[in-house]
Amino acid sequence: MLRLMTWNIRTGGRDRDGTDRRDRIVSVVDAQRPDVLALQELRGLDRTLGGLAQRAGMVPYLARSWFGQPVAVLVRPPLRVLRAGPVRRPFHHAAARVRIATPAGPLTVFSTHLSPYSGGRRRIEAAWLAVAVRRTGGELALLAGDLNTLEPALDHADRLAGLAAGYRRRHLRRDGRTVDTRAVARLLDAGLVDLWPRAGGDGPGGLTVPTRHGGAEFAGMRLDYLLATPALADRVRAVRVVRDGDADTASDHYPVLAELDMAGP
Repeated sequence: MLRLMTWNIRTGGRDRDGTDRRDRIVSVVDAQRPDVLALQELRGLDRTLGGLAQRAGMVPYLARSWFGQPVAVLVRPPLRVLRAGPVRRPFHHAAARVRIATPAGPLTVFSTHLSPYSGGRRRIEAAWLAVAVRRTGGELALLAGDLNTLEPALDHADRLAGLAAGYRRRHLRRDGRTVDTRAVARLLDAGLVDLWPRAGGDGPGGLTVPTRHGGAEFAGMRLDYLLATPALADRVRAVRVVRDGDADTASDHYPVLAELDMAGP
C-alpha cells in the first residue's frame, strides 16, 4: 500500500513571532510515514529543505516560486524517482512534478499551491495543471495541494458569511455574491477524480482548515485536495484528514493522507 500525503505547512514551519514549528511538522510526518509527501508554503526552506527531509527519512524535489512560496514533493526510499522538475508556468506559488516507479506502472505526483487572492488567477493556474496532467498520458497521476478553492458541489454561502469581508472576497466572483469554485471545477472537468468523496472516512466533511494553530482567514473549509486520474482513483482504499498528534498545532492546515493499492496491473 502506498501512503501519499499533502500538507501546507505554513511559511516554512516558522512564524513571524519566531515560533518554530518544524519539530512538530517532522513529528506528524514520522507518525504517518507517507511514502510520498506533497508540501506547500516552504518559505525559507529553499536551502534547508534537505535537512528537514533527511530528518523525515525522505528525498526532496523542490519547485521554486515565481511570486510566492516554493512547493516540493518528498519521496521515501526505496521508491525510485524516474524524473522530477517544476511545471514551468508563472504560478503565484509553484508546482512540482515527480514521476515514480511503482509495480502498477509509473506514477506522476504534482504538488501545487494555487493563488490565494484571485479566483480568476486560480482558474488559469488550474488550466495549466490540467494540461500538465494530460501530458503524463492520463494513466496514473495525482494532483495534490492547497487549491485555495471551495468544492463545487456544496453551498458555501452561510460558511462564508462569517468571514471578514477581505477574506470573503477571496472566494467570490466579481459580482461579490457568487462563490468562485471554478479552479476545482476546471480540474474535475478535465477528468480528474476528487478522492475525498470517493474514499474519505473522517467525520467533519474533510475540512482541512483552520487548526488550533490559527487561521482567521478560514471558516471551516476544505481547501486541500487529492485529485487523481480515473485509473489511479480506482486504486484508492482510504482517505483521511490527519488531526491527531501534533497536527493540530503544526500548521494552520491539516494534512490529507490517502492509501493507494499500487500492486501490479
